Amino acid sequence: MATLSQIVLIAAVITAGLIAGLFYAYTCSVMPGLGRADARTYVTGMREINIAILNGWFALSFGGAPLLAAAAAALHFKAELRPALPWLIAGFALLLVMLIVTMAINVPLNNALEAGFDGDSTDFEALRAKFEGVWERWNLVRTLAAIGGFGALVGGLIAHVRA
Repeated sequence: MATLSQIVLIAAVITAGLIAGLFYAYTCSVMPGLGRADARTYVTGMREINIAILNGWFALSFGGAPLLAAAAAALHFKAELRPALPWLIAGFALLLVMLIVTMAINVPLNNALEAGFDGDSTDFEALRAKFEGVWERWNLVRTLAAIGGFGALVGGLIAHVRA
């Protein structure tokens, strides 16, 4: 029978994998695809994506991954489970970086994009120029942090199994 520490750790690995995969998809396909579009399509597309992403599935992985990683780490302070602890702390720290970058940089940029939209009178070129490069650079940072967090949690799961 699975223990609470195993269940929480597996849930942390799954949610971290989901959010890392989502940000990876943005980096590899969504943003390059939008980058090929004209400014009006780029801005409109990002606005629609920003609306669509606010859903329970996203919230579960985005918020759940760092919370579950922290809970998994807390459950691994027992001596027999301690070999997994450094991995879990690293995973939590990297997922926290992902969360902070998103909330401190990407979300405010999304909000600025929305605030700058004024229907047909929008200067789409200027709005895109303020948004695109900065948003994509920080998206790469959070993508790498999420992938690293996922990898560290997988390392923690392996250490847990071997403990």
